[in-house]
Amino acid sequence: MKGVPVRLVIGGRDLENNTLEIMRRDTLEKETISCEGIEAYVQNLLEDIQVTIYKKAFDYRTAHTFTVETYDEFKEKIEEGGFILAHWDGTPETEERIKEETKATIRCIPMEQGDEIPGKCMVTGNPSAGRVIFARSY
Repeated sequence: MKGVPVRLVIGGRDLENNTLEIMRRDTLEKETISCEGIEAYVQNLLEDIQVTIYKKAFDYRTAHTFTVETYDEFKEKIEEGGFILAHWDGTPETEERIKEETKATIRCIPMEQGDEIPGKCMVTGNPSAGRVIFARSY
């Protein structure tokens, strides 16, 4: 049931009983409910599904984001997958080298860097304005 947050099923008996079956995409739970007040019920359900899916994605991203200091650490971690926060010197040459050697590319330059903004590029040792997020495409 990909892409559809809620599935409604109305059969012959459901019509006779003024009920319907509703299934959530995120939990795959099914329940039979009355057709009365369905608009408000579905609106609340969609809001709950949004919160649940967002939290799941946020938790996944957090659990799969790693910070590294050295290029050796980077190469090891990128093999495991996920997102890698690392210092980069800002040059296209370094970015291209990382891409050629590891197949990882920059996905995002975080707007908020936290307390440790300046650092040294994990590859060249040159000054880095901050960390960027690397990952491999799948």
